[in-house]
Amino acid sequence: MDTLLAVRARGVTKRFGDVIALDGVDLEVAQGRIHGLVGPNGAGKTTLLGLLLGLAAADGGSLEILRTPVGRAQAAPEGVAGFVDGPGLYPALTARQNLAALRGRDRRGAGIDEVLDQVGLTDVADDRAAGFSLGMRQRLGLAAALLARPRLLILDEPSNGLDPAGKRHVHGVLERLADDGTAVVLSSHRMDDLEALCSEVTVLATGRVVFSGPLGELAAANRELDYRLLTSDPAAARRIAAGTDGVRTLGDGPAARLRPDDGRLVLRAPLDALDALVARLVREGVAVRELAPVVSPLEAAFLALTDQQQEAGR
Repeated sequence: MDTLLAVRARGVTKRFGDVIALDGVDLEVAQGRIHGLVGPNGAGKTTLLGLLLGLAAADGGSLEILRTPVGRAQAAPEGVAGFVDGPGLYPALTARQNLAALRGRDRRGAGIDEVLDQVGLTDVADDRAAGFSLGMRQRLGLAAALLARPRLLILDEPSNGLDPAGKRHVHGVLERLADDGTAVVLSSHRMDDLEALCSEVTVLATGRVVFSGPLGELAAANRELDYRLLTSDPAAARRIAAGTDGVRTLGDGPAARLRPDDGRLVLRAPLDALDALVARLVREGVAVRELAPVVSPLEAAFLALTDQQQEAGR
């Protein structure tokens, strides 16, 4: 239902001179969902995020944000916050002073100490931003966005520079926001972030949407993947794999073995053939100790889709 949508775009186009940055883009983002936006460099991701933040206007199509139509002369409605190309901060000011400056005269929304605590920067609240790492600057930018208690949060590469603990903290913040009904749109080159956070993704290539929908559907669209296989008997595993329909062992060199002495094989197979292989290994008494995609299903599907689109555009 449209009443549950935070973003509804239909046929959105954007040009910069002779360059078509967005070409008939459709997008729907539901309230309370984390929606991933992915694509190669130059695909139009930053342009689309800028439209959602009100930093630019579409040249064609229709765009509704928080159920408010956004025209060429209108900024994004109240309740939208976030950043693209990194947060805009004042290096000479402390974290607390940055947030006070960004808030200005608007006293509505969350308190400064509250958002600093949310993003885990309370201990450095009075340190200057000039000394912050990239990950700390990203977290401060997120804190700035949270000041407005947004109903639509737009983030460009929010995990940039974050160590594992910082990434886990930020993921927790975003998941709690979505649980409370906030829609989150995030752009990321990190497929592991998208798989951990997003319920839906939109893939852009050359300014066009090549996929938009549930994450599981995108991963399932790629039927054949490369898998690492480690067993209790590598020689038997290779023999059984060679005799299983649909399974290919990828040679004897670096492409086939993670390391030359650890017994791992790399196999290429669709999921049903892989299931048959595992069943045969078990029947013949070969223990499966590791079985994992070399590249995640999401990344493999993303590469396949964007490669197809780029080939079609040549």
